[in-house]
Parts: sequence; C-alpha cells; structure tokens
Amino acid sequence: MRIIDITEAFTVPNQPNSSPPHLGAVVRERVIPRGMTVMEAAKRLGVGRPALSRLLNGRSALSPDMAVRLEKVFGADRQELLDLQAARDRYDLRKQEQIIAVSSYA
Repeated sequence: MRIIDITEAFTVPNQPNSSPPHLGAVVRERVIPRGMTVMEAAKRLGVGRPALSRLLNGRSALSPDMAVRLEKVFGADRQELLDLQAARDRYDLRKQEQIIAVSSYA
C-alpha cells in the first residue's frame, strides 16, 4: 500500500497567511494516480462521478466517508486528509467570522 505524504500541500513558503488549497486539488494531484479519469476513480471508490467531481473541483468538502474510501483504494492517510480538511475549514471560518452578526449572551 502506497504511503502519501501530503502535509506540504498546505505549506506556502514566506506566505504564512496564504489561502490553503481546497482539498480537492490535493486529492487530484497527490492521491488519485495521474492519468486516471474521474469516472474510473469514482468507480474504484464506489461513488458517483458527480460526487467525486464536486470534490475535485472545489465545490464540496471532503467527508469522513470519502477519506476512508481514498485510504482503502489509493493508500492515502485518512486522518491526514481529515486534518487537512479541518485546517481548510478553520481558514474559511476566519474569513467568514466578520460577517457573522450575533451578540454575546454573557
């Protein structure tokens, strides 16, 4: 089983506040073998082509279920993938934080 080191995917030298890539880009470039079509990868993963395409094109987040499938089929580390998704979610939340208009209860 192939071990994939994708931690450097979120490291941008000299740009600590830069936007991390969407996890779909990481999966496309680091997990799914080059040359494999989305249709073939979706079949191997046991998901529909539209679901995988949405992930790969940045229109949906990585689910825990998909992380398990990527680990079982392509050897990616599911926990690492989920940690990277959580990092992206935190980044997106920091961007949205200013527009959340609520008052403190305390």
